[in-house]
Amino acid sequence: MYSSRKSINRAHLFCTIQETKITVHKTSNVKFYSTNSLRQFVTLHEAVLRGLAPDNGLYMPASIPALPPTVIASFSNLSLQEISWAVTSHLLHEDLPEVELRKIVEHTIGFDAPLVPIEEHVFALELFHGPTLAFKDFGARFLAGLLGYFAAREDRQVTILVATSGDTGSAVANGFLNVPGTRVVVLYPKDKVSEIQEKQFTTLGANITALEVAGTFDDCQRMVKAAFLDQELRQKLFLTSANSINIARLIPQSFYYFYAWSRMRAEKPVVFSVPSGNFGNLTAGLLAKRMGLPVHHFLACTNINDVVPKYLAGGLFEPRPSQATISNAMDVGNPSNFARMLELYKHSPAAMKRDISGFHFSDDETRAAMQKVFQSAKYVMDPHGAVGYLGLKRYQQDHPNIAGIFLETAHPAKFKKTVDATLSGEVAIPPPLLKFLSRAKRSICIGNDFEDLKDWLNKAID
Repeated sequence: MYSSRKSINRAHLFCTIQETKITVHKTSNVKFYSTNSLRQFVTLHEAVLRGLAPDNGLYMPASIPALPPTVIASFSNLSLQEISWAVTSHLLHEDLPEVELRKIVEHTIGFDAPLVPIEEHVFALELFHGPTLAFKDFGARFLAGLLGYFAAREDRQVTILVATSGDTGSAVANGFLNVPGTRVVVLYPKDKVSEIQEKQFTTLGANITALEVAGTFDDCQRMVKAAFLDQELRQKLFLTSANSINIARLIPQSFYYFYAWSRMRAEKPVVFSVPSGNFGNLTAGLLAKRMGLPVHHFLACTNINDVVPKYLAGGLFEPRPSQATISNAMDVGNPSNFARMLELYKHSPAAMKRDISGFHFSDDETRAAMQKVFQSAKYVMDPHGAVGYLGLKRYQQDHPNIAGIFLETAHPAKFKKTVDATLSGEVAIPPPLLKFLSRAKRSICIGNDFEDLKDWLNKAID
C-alpha cells in the first residue's frame, strides 16, 4: 500500500531513468499565455525566464496534453523517478534536448516520497525527504536545472527574486546555490518564519542574498511582483522569479500526485487533501488531473487565512491581510496561484466546487489533531500536515467510501518549538538541518515598501 523508505543511489537512479522506455503520444511543444491576456503566447523559455508576465499575469499552458490511460496505469510498476521522467518527457520533449531533460530530472529527483498509513483509508504523503526537508525541493531543484540551462544561453546574469513564508526560500536558495549565471535574492517577513527555516537561506552566502522585510509575506510577494513591472529595473537587471508564480515550479510538483495515486492499490476513489497557502501545490495537483490522473476530489485546506475556502463556500474572492498562525507557511491572504485555478475552471465557482472542497482550521484545532495522531498512531505531523489531515477527516465524515491522502509538506523539526510544545516532547533534528543551525545568520533588513527593494537592488547593481 505504500512505498519503502530505502535510500536511493543517484548513479543507479540516472541509469534507471536512461533505460526507462515509455511510449506516449508525442504532442507539439506547449505554449503559454498570461492569465491577464488570452491572446499572446510565449514559449517555455520565455515563460520560465520572465517568471511573471509583463501584464502582471501568471503564465498558463495554452493546452494541457493528457497522458494515455495505459501509460498512467503502468505507473504502478515504476519508481517516482521513472514516473517523473515520463511526465517531463510528455510535456517538454520539444522544448529541450532529451539529454538535458534527463539531467534535470536526475538533479531534481534524488529522494523518495513515502506514502505512510496513518489510519484505515488515511495516508500521509511525506514530501520532506529532499535536501531542505520540504516539498518545495521538487519545484526548486527542477526550476534550478531549467533556469540554469536557459541562463547559460543568455549573455548576462539572471537575478532571481523570491518571496518566502518559510520553505520556498530554503529550497530555492539551496537549489540555486552556486548555479552559474544566477543570483538569488530572497525576501522574507521578519520574525514570521521559524529559526531553522531562516537559517537554511540566510547562512549560505555565495550567490544567495537574504532580505529581511519589516512586514508580512504578502508584502514580500507584492514587492517582488512590483519589481517585475518596473521598467527601470528590468532595463538594468535580467529579472525572474522562483516563486510558484513561475510555471516551471508547478510541473515537478505534479510528479508526486501521479506517484502517490499509483501506490494506492485500493478500489476506493482517491482524494488528496492539500494544506494550502499560495496554492501552488494544489494547482499542480489540478494540472495532474488535467493530464489524466483519475483523482476523485481535492481538498483545499487552510488555517484561518481562509480566502479560498470562503470562495468555494460563497463564490466571492476577497483577499485580506494575512494573520500569523503556527502553520506559518500558509499565512497568505492573497494567494497568487488562485488566478491559475480560476483559469482552469473558467472563473466558475460551481465548476471549481465539483473538483475541490475547502476547509479551514484554527491553531487550537491544529494542535489537537497533532496530539490525537501522535497518541493513536505514534506519528508526528507538522502543523501544515495536520491541517491537511483535519480537512481529510472532515470530508470523510460525509464521504466514508473514499481513500484519502494528506500531504505532509515539511519535516516536523522545521517547526520544532511548536511541535515540541504541542506534543510535550522533543522532535529530533535531522543532520541536514543541524548543519544550518551551527552557521551564522547573514541578512539585510529593509522596509516593506517597493522603493526599499528597488533602492537596494540599484545599490547592489552599482
